[in-house]
Amino acid sequence: MIVQILFNNPLKRRPLQGGLQPRAILLLVLCLLIIGCDEARPPKKSWENAVQGLYTAALSNEGDFAIIGSINHGASLWDMRRGERLFNWNHTKNEYTGIVAAAISPDTNYAATATHRTIVLWELNSGKPIWFWTAPGNILSLALTPNGNFALLGLDNHTAVLFDIKNGGVKRIFHHNGKVRSVTLSQDAKLALTGSDDRSAKLWDLESGEKLHQWTHENQLTTTALSPSGKYAFTAAQADKAVIWNTKNGAPVKEMPIKKGPYIAGSTYTSARFSQDEQQLLTGTNSQLVQLWDIGSGQEMKRWKVTKKDKWKPTSATLLAVSFSRTGGLYYAIASNGLSYELE
Repeated sequence: MIVQILFNNPLKRRPLQGGLQPRAILLLVLCLLIIGCDEARPPKKSWENAVQGLYTAALSNEGDFAIIGSINHGASLWDMRRGERLFNWNHTKNEYTGIVAAAISPDTNYAATATHRTIVLWELNSGKPIWFWTAPGNILSLALTPNGNFALLGLDNHTAVLFDIKNGGVKRIFHHNGKVRSVTLSQDAKLALTGSDDRSAKLWDLESGEKLHQWTHENQLTTTALSPSGKYAFTAAQADKAVIWNTKNGAPVKEMPIKKGPYIAGSTYTSARFSQDEQQLLTGTNSQLVQLWDIGSGQEMKRWKVTKKDKWKPTSATLLAVSFSRTGGLYYAIASNGLSYELE
C-alpha cells in the first residue's frame, strides 16, 4: 500500500530535498489517480422537474421541449431552454396520471402521453388534448409520426402496432416473441425499429409491413433509435453491448461495449439520439453517464456524469432521454431522479 510505504517506513519520514513532504507527495499522487480515472465532465447546469423522480421522459428532436412523467404528480410539458413548466397533462380531471410512455412528433406540433391502457394526443403549442383512446394492449413504449397522425406502440402482448391516433384503429401489426419495450421511427415515418424481450431488434418498412433486418443481442432489448433519414439504427440490450447498424445492408458500423466491472455490473444504455446531420450519436446509461460518439470514426468525443440529487445516498440516476440542441455544442438530458441537465 502507498500509505504504508510512506508512513510506516522511518527512512521515508525525513523531508525530501526541495522541501516537499511525503504527505504532500501522497496527496498529489492520489489527486492524479482520481483525475486519470474519471474524465467525465460535470453538467453545465441542472434543474428539478419532480421531487420523487420520474417514470418516463421524452425530448423533442432539438431539445426545445420535454415531457416529464412524474412518479407523484402526473405528466407535464417543459420548455427546456428556460427550464420552465408549461402545462400539466393528466388523463383524468383532478387526478394525477401515472404516465409510462411519451413522445413528441418530429415537427413538434403534437405530443402523446400513455398509461398502460390509455393514450392522449395533445396539441403542443396550446397544451390542449385532441384525442383520447383506449389502447389495444398494455403500452410499454411509444413513438409519433409527423403531424401526430399515427403512434407506434410497443405492447406487452408481443406486438408493436401502428395506431391511427386521430381516427382510431390499428393500421399495421409487427410481431415479436416477447414484450416490445422500445420503439422508434425515422423522421419521414418510412422505417420503424422495434426492440423486444425476445432479445431481437427488428427493422420494418412501415408502409408495407415487411421486415427488412433482424439483429440479435444476448439479453432483452432496452433501447432503440433511428437516425433522421433512417440511414443508421441503434440497438442496445440490458447489461450488453450497443451497436450502430447500417440499415441498407444490415452490417454493424460500431459496437459499443458496456463495462461489467464489480461496481457497474448490469450497466445498460438506456437512451440514445442521433444528430440531425447523422454524424454523431448521443447516449445515456443507467449509471449516470452521457456519451457523445462520432459515427464515422466510432470514437467517443465527450462524456459527462450527471449529478445525483443527494450525493451521500447510495442512489444513481438512469438517463431516460437525451437530445442535441439547436445551439451547437449544447445537449440536454433527463434522468430518473427528477433532474434535467444542460451539457456542453
